[in-house]
Amino acid sequence: MPEFDLDSFKKTWQEQPVQQKYDNNEILKMLNRKSRNYVKYIFWISVVEFLFFTVLGLFYIIQDKESNSFLSILERLGAKKTTELEGFLDNIYVVLKVLSLSITAYFVFKFYQNYKKIKIEENLKKFILRIIQFKKTVNAFILINILLLIAFTSVFTVFVFYILKTQHIEVNNSNLMVFIIGTIVSTALAVLLIWLYYKIVYGIIMRKLDKNLKQLKDIDSEED
Repeated sequence: MPEFDLDSFKKTWQEQPVQQKYDNNEILKMLNRKSRNYVKYIFWISVVEFLFFTVLGLFYIIQDKESNSFLSILERLGAKKTTELEGFLDNIYVVLKVLSLSITAYFVFKFYQNYKKIKIEENLKKFILRIIQFKKTVNAFILINILLLIAFTSVFTVFVFYILKTQHIEVNNSNLMVFIIGTIVSTALAVLLIWLYYKIVYGIIMRKLDKNLKQLKDIDSEED
């Protein structure tokens, strides 16, 4: 009986070729399917956001809560509450709210388009380009939401000074500083909250999408 050589056996076992569990085509299909699902998740999240802010906006418009809170700020600065002022403020609020919802609806539509265009059967290079385009759309959506908040705050701030000027009201320096600092701090906190929300909710999905994209690019480089 031949003597058993453990070292020789280990060497022979290590030299045996290891077969891949999945080939590139199977991996590609799985990555494509997962990526398409991530795009779908972001689309549905944006739909929920749009519906939520639409309902919330309609509620505030019906209840006049947004305009009333803004009028109270003007009154604390010495402005007189008039029918014209209330109507003017309501009109500005409605225009800005409609603009905000229109932009959100546009991006919801863009997300839906991206989702429908990403096909599992699509060739790899085209699929990678679709994912990159989708990432750009998401980044634009986040940036525009932050810019909209800053723009709305700026519009209302200018409106405050306009009302104070037309009503010939002189605000003392302490009240003016409190108003300016309060506006800056509240805007900064709102921007931070928006950024954190998108960083957490969208960021988790986008990081997974980035991981898939990197693997897809690796497969594409192997095929070239």
